[in-house]
Amino acid sequence: MKAVFRADASIQIGTGHIMRCLTLADELKENGAEVLFISRELPGNLIELIEKKGFTVYRLAYSPMNETKDTQAISWQIDADETKMILQLIGFPISWLIIDHYSLDVRWENQLRPFVNKIIVIDDLANRPHDCDVLLDQNLYESMDLRYDGLVPDHCQKLLGPGYGLLRPEFKETRKRLRKRNGQVRRMLIFFGGSDPTNETVKALEAVRELNRPDIAVDVIVGGSNPYRKEVKELCEQMPYVTYYSQVENMAEFVLNADLAIGAGGVTMLERYYLGLPTIVSIIALNQSETVHAAASNGVVWNLGWHEDVNSQMILDKLRELLQNSLLLKEAEEKAVHLMKCLQTEKNHPAIRIMMGN
Repeated sequence: MKAVFRADASIQIGTGHIMRCLTLADELKENGAEVLFISRELPGNLIELIEKKGFTVYRLAYSPMNETKDTQAISWQIDADETKMILQLIGFPISWLIIDHYSLDVRWENQLRPFVNKIIVIDDLANRPHDCDVLLDQNLYESMDLRYDGLVPDHCQKLLGPGYGLLRPEFKETRKRLRKRNGQVRRMLIFFGGSDPTNETVKALEAVRELNRPDIAVDVIVGGSNPYRKEVKELCEQMPYVTYYSQVENMAEFVLNADLAIGAGGVTMLERYYLGLPTIVSIIALNQSETVHAAASNGVVWNLGWHEDVNSQMILDKLRELLQNSLLLKEAEEKAVHLMKCLQTEKNHPAIRIMMGN
């Protein structure tokens, strides 16, 4: 069985699309599938990481001249033409094409349909129609079951909600050692995703510096695509109780060991749910807004709002409030763990079982 992923990463787009695709790709490979990636060479891409994990990557060239007005996305028609050429090069049969890309929709999928047997779309926007056989949205939303009505074909199998979370194996293994926190904060985690293009990490560090609690250890993690790594590292070095890490391989351990986090929405928020870590959240991308609001409504995060409206004083005020209220922290942990009890516990993710015909 041959499966091809179409996904990108960049400083602007972030790393979440590639990371969740890699979770599926690793599992497909374990089940004997031949797995390939098609990815564009955008600034801050993760192509080397994909190749390091043992997957062949067909590279699409990056040209700023072809960007659409508001994003780094290439026009869908150019992307479709380039992708068709690569699929012809890969050769038939291609059992599954897996697409995780906000700039691609039914028009692109219609043109690629003749080259593949089946299509899976990974999405969380529900803002455009798709031609797909399976749609996977792992996020928490109000009225989740109705989100894709009218946007996918009648035959499409919908896998919706945190129960279908694409969590890396390290998180599932770490959950077996899940500890019950007591509401006391002895260690904090700051992580705003692989790229953090708006430099939210520095805002959080400024709040930590003003908080001035040397008795609380703080782990700060930045991704390899973070353009502010040097500034973040220098700020960390000013505080002896703060430790700087870059591009870690054991994120689950950091989440497990922390008592409180400061971070963004997206894939990392789901990982924190799973290990019951209470989190102060800033929304750093429009696609995070709805799911962060839903998480706050369920009492599993504290939502500070859109990142442009968030400053270090707001983070500091929330830190002070939570450090004085262990009950709030314990309640958030319990709600997060309960929310993720619905996660599929079978060895293979439901999408894998569909693709492998099990």
